[in-house]
Amino acid sequence: MSLLLRVLALALAVWLILTVAFTFTQVHGQSMAPALKDGDLCVVFRTGLQQGLGGGFQKDDVVACRREGARFIGRVAAVAGDTVEITEGGTLVVNGVTQSGSVRPQTDAQGNPESGFTVPQGCLYILSDNRSDAQDTRNDGLIHLNSVDGKVITILRRRGI
Repeated sequence: MSLLLRVLALALAVWLILTVAFTFTQVHGQSMAPALKDGDLCVVFRTGLQQGLGGGFQKDDVVACRREGARFIGRVAAVAGDTVEITEGGTLVVNGVTQSGSVRPQTDAQGNPESGFTVPQGCLYILSDNRSDAQDTRNDGLIHLNSVDGKVITILRRRGI
């Protein structure tokens, strides 16, 4: 009987860890190619637990977010307090430092290129790796921390299975 209780306690602990601390999500599309490809499975460390352990999000973290009920994965390009500018030529500049890769310039309602702005508190500026084939912050606005499910900590390749 003691062994059965130990096995049940262990099973309960594993179940709690896998449902409270982590979540799993599948990559759909090629927006994060080549790092993540369609069909890959990502293990995500939940935001609430990460924040409780003193961790926040940093530039270049890969995160899982929700937008209009759908989950997507992107890379943090800037965090609260960072200044972001996309030049007319498509160069991304964060805090005065030119970043690698080009992006489609953002425009205002009149079609004029937007000048730099500062990411407000509680928000992230998230871009896809495959920036020519993606919907991200440039199209849909900044991502509020409440919409971030967590940080991707590992990838399980599922193609061809």
